[in-house]
Amino acid sequence: MPKNSKAVKRELDDDVTESVRDLLSNEDACDDSFKKTSLIVNNHEGEGKECDVEEGGSDGEEEERPAWNSKLQYILAQVGFSVGLGNVWRFPYLCQKNGGGAYLVPYLILLILIGIPLFFLELAVGQRIRRGSIGVWNYISPRLGGIGFASCVVCFFVALYYNVIISWSLFYFSQSFQQPLPWHECPLVKNKTTTYVVPECEKSSATTYYWYRQALDISDSISEGGGLNWKMTVCLLAAWAMVCLAMIKGIQSSGKVMYFSSLFPYVVLICFLVRALLLKGSVDGIRHMFTPKLEIMLEAKVWREAATQVFFALGLGFGGVIAFSSYNKRDNNCHFDAVLVSFINFFTSVLATLVVFAVLGFKANIMNSKCVALNTNKIVELLGNGIEQNLIPHHINLTQVSQVTAEDYHQMIEVIKRVKEDDFQKLGLESCSIENELDKAVQGTGLAFIAFTEAMTHFPASPFWSVMFFLMLVNLGLGSMFGTIEGILTPLIDTFKVRKEFLTVGCCVLAFSIGLLFVQRSGNYFVTMFDDYSATLPLLIVVILENVAIAWFYGIDKFFEDLKDMLGFTPYRFYYYMWKYITPILLLVLLCSSLIQLTMTPPSYSAWIQEEAIEKTLRFPLWGIVFCISLVVMAIMPVPVVFGLRYFNIIDENTSGLSTVSYKKGRIIKETVRQGEDDDTSLIQGKSPSEAPSPMPGNSIYRKQSGSGGTEADTAPNGRYGIGYLMADMPDMPESDL
Repeated sequence: MPKNSKAVKRELDDDVTESVRDLLSNEDACDDSFKKTSLIVNNHEGEGKECDVEEGGSDGEEEERPAWNSKLQYILAQVGFSVGLGNVWRFPYLCQKNGGGAYLVPYLILLILIGIPLFFLELAVGQRIRRGSIGVWNYISPRLGGIGFASCVVCFFVALYYNVIISWSLFYFSQSFQQPLPWHECPLVKNKTTTYVVPECEKSSATTYYWYRQALDISDSISEGGGLNWKMTVCLLAAWAMVCLAMIKGIQSSGKVMYFSSLFPYVVLICFLVRALLLKGSVDGIRHMFTPKLEIMLEAKVWREAATQVFFALGLGFGGVIAFSSYNKRDNNCHFDAVLVSFINFFTSVLATLVVFAVLGFKANIMNSKCVALNTNKIVELLGNGIEQNLIPHHINLTQVSQVTAEDYHQMIEVIKRVKEDDFQKLGLESCSIENELDKAVQGTGLAFIAFTEAMTHFPASPFWSVMFFLMLVNLGLGSMFGTIEGILTPLIDTFKVRKEFLTVGCCVLAFSIGLLFVQRSGNYFVTMFDDYSATLPLLIVVILENVAIAWFYGIDKFFEDLKDMLGFTPYRFYYYMWKYITPILLLVLLCSSLIQLTMTPPSYSAWIQEEAIEKTLRFPLWGIVFCISLVVMAIMPVPVVFGLRYFNIIDENTSGLSTVSYKKGRIIKETVRQGEDDDTSLIQGKSPSEAPSPMPGNSIYRKQSGSGGTEADTAPNGRYGIGYLMADMPDMPESDL
């Protein structure tokens, strides 16, 4: 090391300051605010010499990091990412299954103990280090750099099948412009002599038949590929084209789309709620939903499912939260954002639950009326042939079956049960009740594409509501997809310095090509496989490592100092104990319970059997089990691989002649690696230590936006500096061994 190296370093330590106003001024909503930034070095004579900070390669180009046009745009992006399809079709099911209104208690407790602390942690590290997931965890500890790569792999796996769900919604959306809706009734088959209902539809229902046969054209098992479903292939192509166009310019393009994709679902949910409340039976559904079953709260399964839902509802571990927050101002109050987005997510789930059960209550009322009419006709047929006339209450007129109410029917059934106690089963009469209909719990695709679509066929102006519903699903899916794809692109662009446009198009083309697996006739079974195995365990492990990396490797005290410096206040001590003790323990318990559940439950899937028109649970074949295990292993593999490569010094940054990220005490900076040069204080592009201007006492190094004058005033499409602002050695930052 040259002899003046330490002197330069010491002077930098004393004299580096930042102009906060220039660094953080980016809230102008117009595109003119995005300007190139450069570094100004002031010497003691008062003269300023402008020099580029090397960010992007060995040729000394600057990296311009985009920024959100406004705080609202950023909040909408985070809300759009966290609020997804699971809020509409998973949370209501869990709420009904696990004690109704009582389920909200463990959910809220775990949201406070797990959700908000981890969400705040990811927002804070992304905003502080201003990099994607790979750069963030490399900075915290290079040996844990595999966390970022694991997040990217999981994001890619999830994006593969999540966009297939959007393509299903696009298909139904395209078919909704018809009166009556195509799934309104079973199709008829005509031949020369007779006309009859399709047997598969007659044995099930119109909406079930349309979903499995018309939309998916599903095979009987995962082993029967059956070729591509061309309708779904076209829809998948359209879905990936939409994602690609929205993401191709980064947050400058996707941020504007967020205004519609994030807000439109709320408009639809509120409209659905108002409409459903005006329908008969909707109140019954809501009452059934929120009737608490307190005894269920004591079951461990309820708490495990609540923790899992909290975990996935906020999008923890995907890298999308970190990527979005990395485009923030450094003094943004990310604690407020964490609490705000978490509770918006919670109240969205409650709103969706109200809508779902108001609509399902209306559907249950219709199904109950049909059940009453059908069984009343059976009673009429059995009069004098198993049921005596005197068993029928006098006020009930069976000559007009349509006027028999549900209360009348229940009175008849109670009397017949008492008298015909031994022979009641032989009569074949059902005890019709709205509660029985509502207890038929459905979730996921079964709720959206079967139960909800059936309910909408009974709505007045049903095509309009169908269009609105599936357009809402498309927007919910796209909002989550934007965050998922950003969790892939941002880390790769930050790490490998590739063009955003090329990487976005390449990623979407590759994903569409692999996604053809999901649009063959057996594709739905592969969606189930990826949903069950590609994300759950890997993401739990990723988030546990994130928490441990901050709390124990980086140091919770140092992290609190960083937060105080960044936010301007010290966060509540509550987070100290959560990050250091409570949250890691709860996550480990959740991981162990998930592992136990997976090992005790053999890998299986629900298959639709065409001849019988029913769903059957089938075991995955041997190759399917190997595939499931491979998904988990591939997602987690980057963590031990990177750790091993760093630990045994197999990867050494200085072996390459390319510009790379150097992890100094302080913040990430850039330097050019030249053959034979090992002076780590050459921080200014193209300058050797003897050539570089040395700052003197009282001088400042700060970011300045280039004005209209001067040859260096190059207009760029954004106005954010990169993470490469210079800072000398700081005692509160760990020295990385990268």
